Amino acid sequence: MHNGWSHLVMESNRVLLVALIAVGSAQLMKFVLYAWYKKRTRFERLFGSGGMPSSHSAMVSALATGVGFQTGWRSPVFAVSCVMGIIVLYDAIGVRRTVGLQSKYLNQMSETEDFPEFVGHTPFEVLMGALWGVFLGVLLYTV
Repeated sequence: MHNGWSHLVMESNRVLLVALIAVGSAQLMKFVLYAWYKKRTRFERLFGSGGMPSSHSAMVSALATGVGFQTGWRSPVFAVSCVMGIIVLYDAIGVRRTVGLQSKYLNQMSETEDFPEFVGHTPFEVLMGALWGVFLGVLLYTV
């Protein structure tokens, strides 16, 4: 007989569940770390992009890990999830980070500060998000 948690994991779409747990927990970590380092809360960090760790990276890494466990590491579906994940990781470091840096500069030049600065990630934030996603994927598939 399964308890509530294991039944939910075993009987649901585990790949989707792993990805959602990864993104949700990374966002929560982002909020807590921001509050701890800055000594103030900013509730936007619960839902906003950018910051440490990258929740996008956590989600796609957990997704790919879950797909690998469920369909096999040599399956075409695993390959597709890895390629899409790499695109997300690249985008978080490249294009979105540049937009965030430009927004920061524009806010310094402007009196309104309307441009969102938390958009992209440093390579370290992306790496930590990806490692968190893989960790959760392995954990939730081997428990």
